[in-house]
Amino acid sequence: MDDLKRSFLGVKDEHLNVVADKLTLNDDCRSIASILTHVVSSGYSYCIYIRNSRGDLINRPPRNLFATAYQYIVAIDLMFDFTVQTFETITDKELEIFDEDKKIKTGWGQVYDIEQLFEHAIVHVLRHRRQIENFKKILA
Repeated sequence: MDDLKRSFLGVKDEHLNVVADKLTLNDDCRSIASILTHVVSSGYSYCIYIRNSRGDLINRPPRNLFATAYQYIVAIDLMFDFTVQTFETITDKELEIFDEDKKIKTGWGQVYDIEQLFEHAIVHVLRHRRQIENFKKILA
């Protein structure tokens, strides 16, 4: 998460919402702000998938498009704290599940155990961090 936060360090607040990819059909990948909003929202989603699979009934917080980099830093930190809280109750035995019927089905249709879902989550952040770094070059 620190690498993600460093990726938009130095971006002026007025540049966060500037469209850097005018060709994409993905609304989550048009600007640095749209990427960060997506990453924060997805981070909560991964945890909520896990918590709900374990019997909790939690709704994802609303998606927030912020105006400042500082607001995104706070949002990322809060999402990461939520992730840490989620993992505090998970045992090593729960991480890897081979029975497909006990795995977590995501909203995009893939099926994961907890370990696979969080491997996906880590790569998701890395991919979007790289995208932000490329957007910074476009906006420079």
